[in-house]
Amino acid sequence: MTSLVRSIPAAPSAIALKHFSQRLTLETDCSDVHASQQDGELDFVLVDVRGELAFAQGHVPGAINMPHRLMTAEYLAPYPRDTLFVVYCAGPHCNGAQRAAVKLAALEYPVKEMMGGVMGWLDEGFSLSGEQVQQQVQQREGGIACAC
Repeated sequence: MTSLVRSIPAAPSAIALKHFSQRLTLETDCSDVHASQQDGELDFVLVDVRGELAFAQGHVPGAINMPHRLMTAEYLAPYPRDTLFVVYCAGPHCNGAQRAAVKLAALEYPVKEMMGGVMGWLDEGFSLSGEQVQQQVQQREGGIACAC
């Protein structure tokens, strides 16, 4: 008897290698962002794409707030074209990071998504910065609208 996992055969190794290598060019994770911050290797701009209120309630340390609706050529003009942006939103249930990534890529900026967003950051045991961090953590079960 075949398991549900094996009921659809795995891709050949060459296809899997291409697929997963490609994903790493588009994504990073919370742990790598945190380690880069701790090592002082800040060769990227970390962008929280949620609304201003959500950002104020708690965000990843070092992030700037730039909701995707603000991402225009004029708004981004101060950033050199080779600036790597790492975008995140509330978590995997929200597509705000992907919307921001589309806008940045369309404007020809390199971009990666920080997988997991704020939820992933907290799941890793990392702390948030902001005016109401404790409230953010306490309300996590009830949710806070990202307003992205």
